[in-house]
Amino acid sequence: MDTPKATLPIHPPHHWSGPSAPMKRPKEIACFSYTPSHEYRADASGLKYYYPPRLGADLCKGFETFEKLDDSGDDHLESLLRTIVGVERERGGRCEVDVVTWRGMMTKLLACPFEDRDGFEMNATFYQGTIFIEENHEYKVQSQARQSRVQTAPGRPSQDMMSYWGYKFETLSLLPDTWDATSREYIEGREEQIVNNSAQYCSVVQTGIGDTSLIIGGEVDAIWDSKPPPPTSQTNFVELKTSLDPTSPRDLQAFERKLLKFWLQSFLLGVPKIIVGFRSANGQLRRLEELETAKIPGIVKKRGGWDGNVAVNFGAGVLAFLRREVNSEGVWRVRRGAKSGVVEVYRIEEVGHGDILSEEFINWRVKLALKEKGQGEVESEVQSEAQSEAQSEAQSEA
Repeated sequence: MDTPKATLPIHPPHHWSGPSAPMKRPKEIACFSYTPSHEYRADASGLKYYYPPRLGADLCKGFETFEKLDDSGDDHLESLLRTIVGVERERGGRCEVDVVTWRGMMTKLLACPFEDRDGFEMNATFYQGTIFIEENHEYKVQSQARQSRVQTAPGRPSQDMMSYWGYKFETLSLLPDTWDATSREYIEGREEQIVNNSAQYCSVVQTGIGDTSLIIGGEVDAIWDSKPPPPTSQTNFVELKTSLDPTSPRDLQAFERKLLKFWLQSFLLGVPKIIVGFRSANGQLRRLEELETAKIPGIVKKRGGWDGNVAVNFGAGVLAFLRREVNSEGVWRVRRGAKSGVVEVYRIEEVGHGDILSEEFINWRVKLALKEKGQGEVESEVQSEAQSEAQSEAQSEA
């Protein structure tokens, strides 16, 4: 018997047009880092600082020594959940939100009205009033395998090389400290550095789209100046991107399509600025352009491209849809087939949470629930005693 599926139509996009659904400004509640060997650290040690690279730099340089992150394993939500546990220990209570997920999953969902070439698959589970969403790792591996089999046209760089250009641009643009605390030798020697994409700084923000509250985690490339101390909510983070320098209307159209993903990735984490390194077809860095995240939708919409309000409204709609459907124990699949016009949700495991939730997280939440229950019982006893005393006093006065 086929598993019952709930579906949410994506098209037509104008169904989601109109004023934007309410969006709560993302506020960083925690952060974590990965070391160059991709070990988790509950601190900001992975934070880097932006300093402009040299124009004319060769983005191909060092490809043969690239220290590429091995992402063949399934990390689930482990680092994000570890960080949430740290926040809850500090607060002494649960982070009560509707959805917890990675920024990448939200980017895929909000882009649905305008991107249908590739599909996606996610796993979701419901626990203590919250939906936890991760990427379906098996689907990701299969997609990567399909992409690797695509033949590169003669004379064009390989997909691996083009991916490397982005990491090389980051290495050329980053410093380990503010520019005044960094040696001139380091700044001028960035083109010779070995590129490593395992070290990362990840921001964890609390936000809201429509009626849904969220905690989202995602990598942030750099900071513009310096990170203000809490409780300041706005940090001048910077996202770094590379793109072909447009030389034709077709190139410009392709760049504006890429801007959707650029915008969503920064918008969802509250990153106010994107710096694009425009390159030649063979990977020479030609020029830099600074884009204010908030202004990107207006620029694109004037030219008849995608509509940011549609993306946000669909995001609010799909989150409400998920909250209606994923509301009990088990593991659920959230899926969109390539070129499909619907998002599907169906249960794939009747009980448990699969491996979406770590043992550490569940143990912590059980412990926290027992603590809250104990406090509740104590408060109830105190309240009961107070009522009894009040009644006794009233009777004695009578």
